[in-house]
Amino acid sequence: MKESSEMISKNILIAEDELITRMDIAEIIKEAQHNVVGEASDGFDCIELCRKHRPDLVIMDIKMPILDGIKASKIIMEENIAGCIVLLTAYNDKEYVEEAKKVGVMNYLIKPIDEKSIIPAIEVALSRNEEMRAMKSEVEKLEKKLEDRKIIEKAKGIIMHREKISEEEAYCMLRNMSMKKRCSLRTLAEIIVKTVRLKENNLPK
Repeated sequence: MKESSEMISKNILIAEDELITRMDIAEIIKEAQHNVVGEASDGFDCIELCRKHRPDLVIMDIKMPILDGIKASKIIMEENIAGCIVLLTAYNDKEYVEEAKKVGVMNYLIKPIDEKSIIPAIEVALSRNEEMRAMKSEVEKLEKKLEDRKIIEKAKGIIMHREKISEEEAYCMLRNMSMKKRCSLRTLAEIIVKTVRLKENNLPK
């Protein structure tokens, strides 16, 4: 039977400058059957470890030396080097919450933390990240289909004008050429459109 998404082990990175807290978090994560792929004591090292391991999730303290959690989170999200981030802080400050939202953090926990608080936060963050990835993938597919359609329509219009034929005939010609050349309609359409643009700009073929 296929495992549920909650049962699949994920790669998690911990960034916390307090050693005891970091060790406690690592133990909780391992007991929950996830993998701790790296541990950092400051934001700079966290970024470097994310670049190396590309974790599914980062658990990061806000108050850290060299580079704090908010700034590190912003860089991580901009570079897309981790799936999602859960921030930790000892301060229940609205300003921190707003900053966390701005950089795209998935969840936010107030210290002290324990298994009852951190595990649900991790699972929620991972679940939301999966949903967002699926939505992004679907949007990208739709955008590609739209771009394919646009370029194919342009090529079809060029063939209609050049051959003095109907839209249906132009599409059939385009499709037959695609099959004969063993290339996609999009690729063939791009070549046709580029060729016309070169002629219009008086450039060599």
